[in-house]
Amino acid sequence: MIDGTGNILNTYTGAATSTSLSSTSSNKSVLGKDDFMKLMMEQLQHQDPLNPMDDSQFSAQLAQFSSLEQLQNLNDQMSQSIDANYLLTQSINNTLTSTLIGKDVKLSGENLTNNGQNNVNMGYNITGSPASVNVNIYDENGALVRTIENAPSNSGDNKLSWDFTDNDGNRLPEGNYTFEVDAKDSSGESLDTSLFKYGTIGGVKFTENGTVLLVGNVEYSISEISEILNPTNEGGDN
Repeated sequence: MIDGTGNILNTYTGAATSTSLSSTSSNKSVLGKDDFMKLMMEQLQHQDPLNPMDDSQFSAQLAQFSSLEQLQNLNDQMSQSIDANYLLTQSINNTLTSTLIGKDVKLSGENLTNNGQNNVNMGYNITGSPASVNVNIYDENGALVRTIENAPSNSGDNKLSWDFTDNDGNRLPEGNYTFEVDAKDSSGESLDTSLFKYGTIGGVKFTENGTVLLVGNVEYSISEISEILNPTNEGGDN
């Protein structure tokens, strides 16, 4: 007789001469409950009639099979539960995100996008007491396209709007831009600034890559929101 599951596994993975075993791939690294059952059936078929399998040995293998089946069923149930919880969480998040429509927001970062809208609202926070502030805007190739001199120079938040024109008043093409703020105090020392955009959430889109917010005809991820404000008349979609 073939003695024990260990020998059966050896037979199963390469030493077998029977057609039924050789037809099963020997490249499997993980055996499931169906494979385990096949091994037990092969063991029964190839036992020595004059020295049949010990009942206690067969019972132990049945117990192993039962444990394997229970573990696999538990794993399937946990996977289904995780999937259901993810869908529920996503549904709740989508519902809550839709309540942001109409809210004014600040969006962190220096990136500006021209999608054909009339203008973009941008801002900066200055630490200290500025004496002069200039705003420089660059295209996606890093070329300076617009300089706004004598920009708002308050300590704290400052806001301004750009109509996507260059220094000659020409309308710039759609695409991606960046801006930087050069703020100096009365002694000419540079001051720390943090940059942001601002506007009103006009809509929400649910995409394969997650939920995005529409602000001024531009899509932003929720992670880009730095602050949610009470609605005002400034910073709306254009």
